[in-house]
Amino acid sequence: MRFYKYHALGNDYIVLDPKDFPSWKTPSLEQIRVICHRNFGVGSDGILWGPLPTKSGAFGLRIYNPDGSEAEKSGNGTRIFGRYLWDQKIAKADQFHIETPGGIVEAIVKDNGKLLVMDMGKVSFSSEKIPVNGSAREVINEKVEVLGRTFTFCAATIGNPHCVILLPEVNAKLAHQYGPALEVHSLFPNRTNVQFMQVIDRKNIRIEIWERGAGYTLASGTSSSASAAVAHRLGLVDKDITVHMPGGQIGIEISGDFAIRMTGTVNQVAIGEMQSELFDVKV
Repeated sequence: MRFYKYHALGNDYIVLDPKDFPSWKTPSLEQIRVICHRNFGVGSDGILWGPLPTKSGAFGLRIYNPDGSEAEKSGNGTRIFGRYLWDQKIAKADQFHIETPGGIVEAIVKDNGKLLVMDMGKVSFSSEKIPVNGSAREVINEKVEVLGRTFTFCAATIGNPHCVILLPEVNAKLAHQYGPALEVHSLFPNRTNVQFMQVIDRKNIRIEIWERGAGYTLASGTSSSASAAVAHRLGLVDKDITVHMPGGQIGIEISGDFAIRMTGTVNQVAIGEMQSELFDVKV
């Protein structure tokens, strides 16, 4: 039961290759929860299960949150998975595609795997695609009330749902206090990732993140992509910006059709083997 652990700006994932788990069709909810647990397991913000066969010829990937739910897409997760494919020489070139339930992304490996450039796909603000309850519309500058406070938010998807709240200043306390309630708000039938965003200038934004199924997160690639797209849609930033997070920085390039190119680092943490008694504990 071999595992490979990486982090992308403090957002850590465990890669499990199905060939190392011949008796598993996929990890079960209980297995995911204990593996990701910081005390009883290896500890991570999620599990990357792949590579899996695909009809497209891309490397298939499924992404699991610590609570056992499945994420459609992850920017940091796909970067990490790209590094894993490169490290293990599964990818034979420095440019290849990864297929997630939230769409196909293109990976370009640089600096011997330590830096990856990802074409993440297009951001949409459509309520039907995100999804957000109510009539069909672009979800821009709407009101949402949680815990006695009203926020103005924009919603977006880049293969997974995001709620972006623009504020003069942001901090971790906001994410911890309001993130859990916003994640499960009735507006969002599939729950949502939440970003509290501060625009620093035309080329820089800062975000604090509450991630669906994972909680407070030091960094997120899709959160960076969605927040940058929202800031650009509102006319507050240019097309080439840096997203600042507690874990570090991600570069985002936005094209005219809101296609996103993301650039960020990946660090290898550990390679090890899980023991069967790990699963004696239920969490």
